[in-house]
Amino acid sequence: MMSVKEGVYDNMISTTVGDYSGYAQIHARDYWQEKTIEYSFEPTEELINAIQSEELVNEYLPRIESFALAASDEITKGAMVVGIDAEKEALINGFAGRVYEGEYLTVNSKGILVGAGLAEYLKVGVNDTIVLLGSGYHGVTAAGKYHIQGLVKFGSPELSKQLVFMSLSQAQTLYGAGTLLNAIVLDVEDGDAGAEAVKALRTVLPEDYEVMDWVELNPDLVNMIETDKVEGYVFMFIMYLVISFGIFGTMLMMLAERRHEFGVLVAIGMKRIKLAVLVFLEVVFISVIGAFLGIIGAYPISLYFNINPIDLGGGEMGEMYEDYGLEAVLQFSVDPMVFLTQAIVIAIMASVIALYPFGSILRLNAIEEMRS
Repeated sequence: MMSVKEGVYDNMISTTVGDYSGYAQIHARDYWQEKTIEYSFEPTEELINAIQSEELVNEYLPRIESFALAASDEITKGAMVVGIDAEKEALINGFAGRVYEGEYLTVNSKGILVGAGLAEYLKVGVNDTIVLLGSGYHGVTAAGKYHIQGLVKFGSPELSKQLVFMSLSQAQTLYGAGTLLNAIVLDVEDGDAGAEAVKALRTVLPEDYEVMDWVELNPDLVNMIETDKVEGYVFMFIMYLVISFGIFGTMLMMLAERRHEFGVLVAIGMKRIKLAVLVFLEVVFISVIGAFLGIIGAYPISLYFNINPIDLGGGEMGEMYEDYGLEAVLQFSVDPMVFLTQAIVIAIMASVIALYPFGSILRLNAIEEMRS
């Protein structure tokens, strides 16, 4: 159960964070709160040197992002226009692999890439043209007619419904921003590395910049995961309760069946404390061995569905996932801690339950038990 839930969380993070926004970003101060192109900045040599000197950062991706109205014939829809360094994005984020129709961008491309969901809504395809209309830097009018060079699809349907990509230089021209940027995405290994890199860069960069990790960039996603985890903990508590009664019942049966044996051992001179410790360890060891046998049985199943995720598309469940902006797949997690945690919890439960036979044996009456 926890393998499924953790796998879903990992997939949610990778499709909404790893595929686009990254695990860490740098903006001008207050940009994230205002979300306007006015909060742009010049990528100075000092800034780039500070980024490159951080060991946890593998590479940086310059971007300029802003909203625009995308129009085709009589259909319009709000879109996020993103100017990217096409070569870097292809190398680091694998953007080129997300083009499922048409061609990927080059550094000097005049065409654009449109998200699959947005293209479907606008009823356009490769080689069609759309108009982008928005507000540029310092209030200039941002307007242009662009040829669709390719269609891209993300794991998150929500991203595919709103993104338009063009070359960085073309986006800067569209918004009259010169050589300015409003976001630098930091390429790091994972969320933990991103948090550490953010902490380090905050100490060296001036207050003109804000450095944020994926948790700060995606508060709605974090809240969704935390809420779902609470629900998972409730179900796990019920399951642990059932397991604890199973262990307790087995232990009571063992005590009843071995009363005569315990009485004989005490009668021939075995100390009660030694017998109590022996039974205590026996209960704990049997429970832990059972937990590890469960892991041995469960891990191959989780590994299989990690490599071959369950496709939920095409039905009500798939539609529900897409309504939340998530990829409609169920991928299990094979994080070792998911499995080891269960063994640790069972060991603690067994240790607590084993206190009952421990106390019972300390109060054991050898003569009465031998007569049983």
